[in-house]
Amino acid sequence: MAESESSGGQGQGVGGSPDGGAADKGASVAIDRIYLKDLSFESPNSPEVFRGDWKPEVSVDLNTRSARLDGDFFEVVLTLTITAKNKESEHGYLVEVQQAGVFNIVGVVGEQLKTILGTFCPNTLFPYVREVIDSSVAKGGFPPLQLAPFNFDALYRQAQAEAQANAGAAVGDAAPVQSPSDTKH
Repeated sequence: MAESESSGGQGQGVGGSPDGGAADKGASVAIDRIYLKDLSFESPNSPEVFRGDWKPEVSVDLNTRSARLDGDFFEVVLTLTITAKNKESEHGYLVEVQQAGVFNIVGVVGEQLKTILGTFCPNTLFPYVREVIDSSVAKGGFPPLQLAPFNFDALYRQAQAEAQANAGAAVGDAAPVQSPSDTKH
C-alpha cells in the first residue's frame, strides 16, 4: 500500500510550505511497508492481580527513531512502553511495542526531511501500535486500553526547542561541565 503527498495533496505538503504545497515539485512520501518489529507483554503478578479492584495508574513512554536505509528509503520505529500498576503499586502489566515502517521519501532534504521523519511517519505508525497495545492488553486478561492520539507535531517542536535551548546553554556556560542529568538516555 502506498500513500503519498505531493504538491497537489491535501494537508501539509511535503515541503511544509504555508500553502500546503511542496517546496519541490518532485517531492513525495510513500509508505513502502509497515510492520511489527518487537512486542513484549508481561503480567508478573497474575493471577493474583485479577483478585482485587482494578484501578490502575498507567504510565506511557514514547520514543521514535529513524535511520536511512538505501537511497531514499528510511526506517522509522515508534516505540511505546505502557506500565500499569494497581493502587497498591502492584504491577498489573508491562507492554512494549516497536511498530516500524519503511518510507520512501524523495526530493526532501535537511530540516524538512527531519520534520517528516519526526511527525508524518510517527503519525502514520500510531494507529497500528495503538491496536497492538489494545489487543495485547485484552488478551492478557485486562480491560482494553484505548490510547488517546499523540500530537507528534507538537512533540517534535518541543524536542527541537529543548535541543536549541540545550545548545544555547552549552555555548553560554563559562565552564562547560556535563552532569549525569544532562546526558540523554
